Amino acid sequence: MSNLIKQSSLILTVAMTMTSFAEPSKTSGSDIRSPSFDDFERRAKAGEHLTVVFFGASLTWGANASDPNNTSYRGRMADHFREHYPNARFQFYDSAIGGTGSQLGVFRFERDVIRRKPDLVFLDFSANDDIYSADPESLASYEAIVRRLVHGQRVPTVVVMFPFRWNTQQGNTDNMKGRDAHLQIAKAYGVPAGDAITLSQQRVKAGQITLDEIWPLDGVHPGDAGYALFADAAWHAYLDGVQERSVCRVPERMLHADTYMTSIRLELTKLGKLPVGWEKTIPNRTSAWFDALMSRWQDSQARAANFKQVTDGNGKKQTIAQKVEPITVKFIGTSVLIFGERTPTTGKLRAWIDDQPVIFTQGNEKHEAVDLSSASIGGNTHLTLVVKTGLAPNSGHILKLEPVLADGVHQELRIESICIAGPGAKVSD
Repeated sequence: MSNLIKQSSLILTVAMTMTSFAEPSKTSGSDIRSPSFDDFERRAKAGEHLTVVFFGASLTWGANASDPNNTSYRGRMADHFREHYPNARFQFYDSAIGGTGSQLGVFRFERDVIRRKPDLVFLDFSANDDIYSADPESLASYEAIVRRLVHGQRVPTVVVMFPFRWNTQQGNTDNMKGRDAHLQIAKAYGVPAGDAITLSQQRVKAGQITLDEIWPLDGVHPGDAGYALFADAAWHAYLDGVQERSVCRVPERMLHADTYMTSIRLELTKLGKLPVGWEKTIPNRTSAWFDALMSRWQDSQARAANFKQVTDGNGKKQTIAQKVEPITVKFIGTSVLIFGERTPTTGKLRAWIDDQPVIFTQGNEKHEAVDLSSASIGGNTHLTLVVKTGLAPNSGHILKLEPVLADGVHQELRIESICIAGPGAKVSD
């Protein structure tokens, strides 16, 4: 089979269906609800219908719980709410994708959180953003989520910080720069914080539970006893908000960069005609683990494949090789991320910004063509790839994505969206 990749200058035409966010203007009036915990409890006691969203990663989903919908921290929290407010009618939503952080969370925010019309949100991501790191992009995206919840949606919010085994084993919070920064964000926005890191350390030191009891299977995901501990931290943070009659607030200036206050999730299937070798498809209905079932998180995908089925003159179907052209998009923004789906037959990807190749780090090696296959996992999962950050703001850029699909092997690439953030972020013709 010959080389199937062909350079192309085709630039996709942008449809008017892309979603864009910017910080809303300040408004006043009796019709604007307040992000008040006291108000949430009043409504719960009155028996109203209330929606609670759990937004985060695998520790929110409940990986390694014996029954994730019931014995995860989410499940334990649902029990607490139903017992505490027996007259309320609750709807609980799981909005967690394992292995992801707040940089993707910003772009999932509208579809997976706000679409649910939440009355209360619990926000994870501290562990996956790395509690030892003060990475500027992660902190900017995390604060943007908090700010959008409190100011844009006026939703009472609880941030939760969950540990891995080694975080608890450390016995203190020294050098946990990410944790400290998240606590500072919570304080600035008047948001209660459920710190399961210090709670787990205290209980282990007191002999109330052991590390093996919290993490019986691996050092990342706890078992049922560990999730019960996580829920204790989250529940008491919520109760603190109620007892202190907390009202979440918005500082005039952000603590971190406002990069992710303006963002676009550009769904490729809602653009103009796709390049040669690409087609609109739906996400797979199987996955390596449940929170990576991408049909939960994506409505459609643009799929590039180096083969296609055709019908010959005798009515017989056969598979033949096809060329695959790159996708090119013009945009303004400082940060670019790709969201899609990885499969065992996913190939590699090259990317250029302004005709300069993007160098990806994979393990300890650097590559121009990054391998996106999930073959080592043994199933389908999410594709989250940060292409570039720190681009010049308010300047036009050109992104080119080139599937690198092997000769003689059926391979594909599935992309749901190109995610762009930064001051003045937009996609242009």
